[in-house]
Amino acid sequence: MKNILIIGGGFAGVWTAAAAVRVARAHGVPQQQLQVTMVTSGDDLVVRPRLHEADPQVKRVALDRVLGPIGVGRIAATVTDIDTRTRTVDAVVRSGRNTVLGYDRLVLAVGSQLVRPAIPGSEWIFDVDTLDAATALDHHLRRLPQRPATAGRFTAVVIGAGFTGLEMATELVARLREVADDADDVRVVLVEPADVVGSEPGEGLRPSVSSALGHLGVETRLGRTVELVTESEVELSGGELIPSSTVIWAAGMAATTLTECIPGERDRSGRLRVDEFLRVPGAPDVFATGDTAAAVAESGHTVMRSCRHAVLMGKFTGHNVAADVLGLDLTPFAPDPYVTCLDLRAARAPVATGRDRIVQKTGEQGKALKRRINAEWLYPPVDDADALLKLADYQGSWSREESCA
Repeated sequence: MKNILIIGGGFAGVWTAAAAVRVARAHGVPQQQLQVTMVTSGDDLVVRPRLHEADPQVKRVALDRVLGPIGVGRIAATVTDIDTRTRTVDAVVRSGRNTVLGYDRLVLAVGSQLVRPAIPGSEWIFDVDTLDAATALDHHLRRLPQRPATAGRFTAVVIGAGFTGLEMATELVARLREVADDADDVRVVLVEPADVVGSEPGEGLRPSVSSALGHLGVETRLGRTVELVTESEVELSGGELIPSSTVIWAAGMAATTLTECIPGERDRSGRLRVDEFLRVPGAPDVFATGDTAAAVAESGHTVMRSCRHAVLMGKFTGHNVAADVLGLDLTPFAPDPYVTCLDLRAARAPVATGRDRIVQKTGEQGKALKRRINAEWLYPPVDDADALLKLADYQGSWSREESCA
């Protein structure tokens, strides 16, 4: 029996597993001959693009309800090392016991992780990178009314004006107003080292971003950094002090450190460079996908970190890793044209295309698309093998409009 081992239970890992099973079934290969196994520390697919919203603890899907119906095995463990020479993976299961897992083909799909800041007082800084972190922030916000009525009780400082920072800052206005006695007490300040807001979203989206921030009353501090954080105050470069009970870090992402176990070239964020089939050159029998892979996209660029690319890369990876095991032809990765849909609350969700992010939709049209993405398209079918395998076809992916940042 051959074994495909997938490390990671996010979007890329889930769709890799489903696509691999789809290929095996399409060629009449029984599960006894090709086993697909996932190893992940959690029991759920966490919908990370929604963790800035209220009630993040429900933004997840039980992996066993997705993968169980198609026969994918799951091992609840944390991977600590990978040896590509012996084709083995070291892991620690929840009981604390060490285990060694073998593979015929390995897929690294662990994703990216937040790079925490080395700022004095960083223990007071929240983030929304993981379900636990987002839940801790949610509980903190709900308890704010119980704190002493000091200056800054309902003030939040968001550090970083990239995609996550912008969605977090605009979302916080409503979340803080829900718990504050007086909406006038609510203040959200967005701190960005660059001299313009929305440097990551780019010039195409900047007018929409600036308009939304102004409409919601989000303050900006551009060309500034955070120098010190305390339980009740934030100090910016230049000496400005902002009374604040809530500070959120939303800047700096890197690939999982497990990429360092794989021999191969990496980009600046630690992603493994892969070939057109999403294999890691120089690492026999290893594929990388999602946020761990610097795959080539249009015009020689590498793919963005996005749920859209993770889903589609997973489908191609699953197809190719199964094809590789079964001796079938592999299919070159072909990403859809990049589309950004940025949720800025208050019916503002600009939809833009291409790397220049030319805005195609705004207002309620964009908001309606974003609602469909968040409520429907991010979630794989549960308890339904046929529906899952049908969607696992890389040729039946979301259309150009049906994408998310």
